[in-house]
Amino acid sequence: MKAGMLRKLLPLVTAVMLVFLAACSGNNNAGTNTNTSGNAVGASAQPSEGGAEPADSKDPVKVVWWHSMGGELGKAVTGLVADFNASQSDVIVEEVYQGTYDESLNKMKASLGSDSGPTMIQVYEIGSRFMIDSKAITPVQEFIDAEGYDLSQLEENIINYYTFDGKLNSMPFNTSNPILYYNKTMFKEAGLDPENPPKTFEEVKAAAEALSKNGKTGASFAIYGWFMEQFFANQGAEYVNNGNGRTQPASESVLNAEAGVKTLTWWKDLVDSKLAMNLGRKTDETKKAFAAGQIAMTLDSTASLRGIVDGVGGAFEVGTAFLPKPADAPEGGVIVGGASLWVMNNKSEEEQKAAWEFIKYMAKPETQAQWHINTGYFPITKKAYDEAVVKENMEKYPQFQTAVDQLHATAASKATQGAVMGVFPEARQIVEDAIEQALTGQKDPQKALDDAAKAITDKIAIYNKTVK
Repeated sequence: MKAGMLRKLLPLVTAVMLVFLAACSGNNNAGTNTNTSGNAVGASAQPSEGGAEPADSKDPVKVVWWHSMGGELGKAVTGLVADFNASQSDVIVEEVYQGTYDESLNKMKASLGSDSGPTMIQVYEIGSRFMIDSKAITPVQEFIDAEGYDLSQLEENIINYYTFDGKLNSMPFNTSNPILYYNKTMFKEAGLDPENPPKTFEEVKAAAEALSKNGKTGASFAIYGWFMEQFFANQGAEYVNNGNGRTQPASESVLNAEAGVKTLTWWKDLVDSKLAMNLGRKTDETKKAFAAGQIAMTLDSTASLRGIVDGVGGAFEVGTAFLPKPADAPEGGVIVGGASLWVMNNKSEEEQKAAWEFIKYMAKPETQAQWHINTGYFPITKKAYDEAVVKENMEKYPQFQTAVDQLHATAASKATQGAVMGVFPEARQIVEDAIEQALTGQKDPQKALDDAAKAITDKIAIYNKTVK
C-alpha cells in the first residue's frame, strides 16, 4: 500500500478503534458470574445509569422429564409443565411421553451409563425397588434435608410407600387406591340398602345373590394383580417376607399364605356360583359392563371415579365403598398405587436442583388441586383440600370422599406400606396368571398360588444375585 494512502486511512482507523473501546468499557456485564435467578452478581447487576436493566446472560437450566401419562392425563401434565415454565425464568422443563410405565422404565434402563436419559422420570410404585438398587438416583431426601423442606404437609400414608430406611427416595405424584363401585339403583330394586354397601367378603356374596337376577349379575372384578396386593394389605398381611421387603430385601413370596388362599377361594366361589362374571384382565371391560347396568358391583381405582360417574351419566346413581375384606380379618387398609418422581444422579448438580424446584412446584397445594380435579388422582398435599376448586369438585363428585376416608382410615404397618421387590412387574403378571387359572378351573386356588409363589421366589433369587 502506498504511503500517501496509509496516511489518509490512519485517522479513520483510529476513530473506529476509539468507538470500539468505548463500547467495551460500557459493557459492565462482561466476565461476571450470575446467580440462580440469572442476574449478574456484584456491581454489574445494578441498573445502568440510563435506568435500563443489563441483559440477562444466563440461560435457564433445562430439565428433561420422562413420563407415562397419555391421553387426557397427558394433557393435564402438559398444562402443569406450561404453568411452571411460565411462573419463573430459571428452569425450563421439557416433558417427554415415553409410553407405558413398563416401556418408559425399559428405556431408562437402556440409557444407564450414557447421557441420553432424562433428568427426572416418573416410575410406577412397583418399580421402586429397582430404582433404588440401580444406584442411578439421587434420593429426594437429600434435597429435603438441605433446605429443611416440610414433609408434614404431605399425606403420611402416601409418602410412607416411597420411604425406605427412614429416607424418602422419590416424590409421590399420581396416587390412587382401589374402591368398590356399586349401582345404587340396582341395590334399591333388590331390596338392599343403597346407603349401606357391603364391607366384607361375606356381605359382598350376600348382596350379589340378591342382585343376580333378570339377566344381570351381582359383580365382576378384573383379573388385576394390584387387587390381590390390596386384598393382602386389607387383611394386615404381608405379600413377601422380610417385612414386606422393607426390613431387608425380600427373598420369598408368601402369595400362598392364608390371606391369598382366602381371597382367591372367595373370588372363585362368586364366579362358580354365577354371582360374579369373569370378564378377563382389562378393567375397561368391567367399567363398560358396570356403566351398562350389566353388573352391580366392581372394583377400580379412585383415579377412575370421574370417568365412571361421567360414563354412567344419569342412568343410575353410582355408590362407592371401602375395599371389602373377610369378616374375621385383622386391621389393615389399602396401599397407594400410581407413580412417583425420581431424580437421576448422572446429571449435573445444577440440573438436579432444578428438577427439585419443579418437584416442589408439583407438590404445592394449588398445583395438586388442579392435578386432582383434572385427573381424579389424590392430592398428595393436605392443604389442597382447602382449595376452592377441590371443594367444588367434591360437591360434584361426592363419591370421592370415600377414597379420602379410606386413605385416612388405613392403619400404618408394613402390610399397608406396601411390598417391594425388584421383580414386581413380573410378579404381578404371574399373580394374574394364577388368578385366571383358579377362576377358569385349571387349578384349585391353593395349587395356583403355590405355583405362583414358587415362580416369584425363583425370580427374586435371580434378581438378588444380580444386585449383589
